[in-house]
Amino acid sequence: MNSRKPLILVTNDDGYQAKGIVSLIEAMRALGEVVVFAPELHQSGMSSAISTSQPLRSRIYKKEEGLTAYMCTGTPVDCVKLALNEFLDRKPDLLVSGINHGSNAGISVIYSGTMGAAIEGCIFEVPSLGVSLCEYAYDADFTHACEVAQRIASTVLKKGLPKGICLNVNVPQGEIKGIKITSQTQGKWVNEYQRSADGNGRDVFWMTGNFENWEEDNVNTDEWALANGYAAIVPVKIDMTAHDFIPELKKWDLT
Repeated sequence: MNSRKPLILVTNDDGYQAKGIVSLIEAMRALGEVVVFAPELHQSGMSSAISTSQPLRSRIYKKEEGLTAYMCTGTPVDCVKLALNEFLDRKPDLLVSGINHGSNAGISVIYSGTMGAAIEGCIFEVPSLGVSLCEYAYDADFTHACEVAQRIASTVLKKGLPKGICLNVNVPQGEIKGIKITSQTQGKWVNEYQRSADGNGRDVFWMTGNFENWEEDNVNTDEWALANGYAAIVPVKIDMTAHDFIPELKKWDLT
């Protein structure tokens, strides 16, 4: 590997053949040497899941100047762990996960395999970001999302990120008005399943649902930014401790 260039690890949760990661790879190649370690199959909604009951397998599917690309049988986090522990000869300067087909704004950050991979990079103290496009179509136009990803990645390479913090980046479809630094929208998914029947008349449940936004008019949230044509960046902490509640919790009689 060429140590004079930044080393960028790229992964995703939609699988190595998804248009989002193919587009992202080309955007990152303009910034440095790229190693891809992506799931062989679709792994959306895997969050920070890891494989514990079966071995992982990987193989190179593409290799050319400045690019080495692997596919892996595991989850997005498996991909990051395997790449960092077994395959890379030096610590990456940056990890970029995506570009996801569909939004990971609001509470979706909890479920997202895209962000699970970014959080794992953050645990390894690699500056990391997850990038998502608010469009689920497999042939979506990733042009503007790639421009945003490249701009943010370039800045992170120069400035770094604080220990324990990664970035959740969401981009609306089409041209954008700009980039906003926001907070995660407070809300939850409701009406999450659709009941139907199989061929034997037994109930089956398909995931569906809609997002209930508790802060619809809050201009400082990611959902507001996306709805109004802006890309949104939310800094995400891996420390999930509710530090402000510790003093109150210590008052409880738990002896």
